[in-house]
Amino acid sequence: MNPVRIKSITQAHYPELEARFEKPLDKPCTLQVGEEWISENCQMPSGFCGSAWQTLYPYVFALANGADNLFDGWMKEPGTAMVSCSDGFRPMSFYLQRLDAKNEA
Repeated sequence: MNPVRIKSITQAHYPELEARFEKPLDKPCTLQVGEEWISENCQMPSGFCGSAWQTLYPYVFALANGADNLFDGWMKEPGTAMVSCSDGFRPMSFYLQRLDAKNEA
C-alpha cells in the first residue's frame, strides 16, 4: 500500500449561507490552504479534519491501492485526484497524490 499526499489547495466561503443556515460556531474549519499531510496505510493524518477525512477516505484508499484514473481522464497525472470536503459553508479542495518510486518526495 502506497502513502498518499494530501494538500489543501483552495477554500471557498459562502457567508450568505452561513448567515442564513448555520448556527454560530466557536471553531469552524481550522485547516489552512497550503497545508500538507501524508496518509500512511490509509490512516487519517494527525491534525486532519475528521469530517473532511470521511469525504476523502475512499479516494485515498483507491490511490493507495494503485488506482490511476479515478475520474475517467479528468486528471492530468495518473495516481492523483482533486476532491472537496462536504462543508457546504467553507468547502476545502484537496489535491491527492499517490507517492511511489516515481514521485515520492
